[in-house]
Amino acid sequence: MATHDDRSKASGGYSDDGYYSTSGVGGGVHHFDDGTRTIQRDAFPGDAFDKDTKSFDSTGYTPVADLDDKSSHYDTFDDEDERKPFGWTASADIGLLVLRLALGGAFVVHGLQKVFGLFGGPGIDGFTRYLQSAGFREARILAWVTGVTELGGGALLVLGLFTPLAAAGVLGVMANVIALKYRGGYFAPNGVELEAAYAAMAFAVLFAGPGRAAIDHNRSWFRHPLLSGFLCLLVAAGATAATLYVFR
Repeated sequence: MATHDDRSKASGGYSDDGYYSTSGVGGGVHHFDDGTRTIQRDAFPGDAFDKDTKSFDSTGYTPVADLDDKSSHYDTFDDEDERKPFGWTASADIGLLVLRLALGGAFVVHGLQKVFGLFGGPGIDGFTRYLQSAGFREARILAWVTGVTELGGGALLVLGLFTPLAAAGVLGVMANVIALKYRGGYFAPNGVELEAAYAAMAFAVLFAGPGRAAIDHNRSWFRHPLLSGFLCLLVAAGATAATLYVFR
């Protein structure tokens, strides 16, 4: 509150306590008039502006609890996500194991048919004649390479050993078969439906890796499946191109 004195109260006059008025009328407190309300500025410090209500605290005091409370409703945006981070699970390993067993087992059987004539297969002689009729040169060599690739690649897939290379070998063989049979359409028995499914399975194993239920577990190509898969894919593509454009 301002003290009284004998000096002029007219506009432009000043009292001992630094009184001023925007209306030119004397008064006992500091105030400013914004057309809405009067604020006692001497009753509280200049930092009494309430950021939440966008106004000055007209009560003249700040609650002690507010000084102790260091939290803010803005802190909720900075809270860390407490959800459990993604981790490799056993379900992925089981899925990859079943995929490897199905694909590898099928090619073990195909290899035994071509190399040894088992399970009603043509054997090396019969498969050589088939390749010759398809227009391939050095057909006997190609018959052995194809049969051994299918048999060895299938066995390696089942074991989960050198998985990227085994999957690339199977993928290369299937790419050659699709190139020979694509004119028959897509659907079986004359189309490439089965071969396309085998190729997709081999491609998946090539880049997904064998899973932890494999001999390859924790090897370098197991820890870097993208790099090893890409390199072996280049090998498969080169072998396929050589077979189609050099030996045919």
